[in-house]
Amino acid sequence: MTRLVLASNNAKKLKELDAILAPLGWELIPQGALGVPEAEEPHVTFVENALAKARHAAQATGLPALADDSGLCVAALGGAPGVQSARYAQTPAGEPKSDARNNEKLLAALAPHADRSAHFVSVIVFVRHADDPQPLIAEGEWHGKIVGELRGEGGFGYDPLFFVPEFGKTAAELDAATKNAVSHRARALESLLARLSPPAGG
Repeated sequence: MTRLVLASNNAKKLKELDAILAPLGWELIPQGALGVPEAEEPHVTFVENALAKARHAAQATGLPALADDSGLCVAALGGAPGVQSARYAQTPAGEPKSDARNNEKLLAALAPHADRSAHFVSVIVFVRHADDPQPLIAEGEWHGKIVGELRGEGGFGYDPLFFVPEFGKTAAELDAATKNAVSHRARALESLLARLSPPAGG
């Protein structure tokens, strides 16, 4: 197994990604386990934030790095919460991120709107080293709509509000294997893996 640092400390995201990468010979290690603090994410696009996170993790560890920047884009809200998805309901007081508060704010913001269409975006960046001049960049989208109340116990983030028409369920009502096969992150990874060579000896 070849070690690859994940520029995230999100345990559920690690589990999703590791299930896909482990059979290919990559051992995915969260940056927190290596003492790497989270990078700043000051940019307005997913790709810029993902690049910043990947380079930060690679610089700190000397390992190849994988970063995912993802979020929910709601049509009626002009693409919000977008790159602010995880911090959507945070105030300047700096309280911890909260899925519950984010979902509550989203429902309040959508209340006046009839259009409930939305899509998840995932941009995944792989860098071989911090100064990699040609990072691999892949993007995936998952389209659906926002329902009016939380449904399901699985997933994380906005999954209980994100209705997937092809299954007739929210993302939080899907089993993990199904979600991992069809989600925005799965689609981005599929695109990335088509160009990502297995590690030597893997």
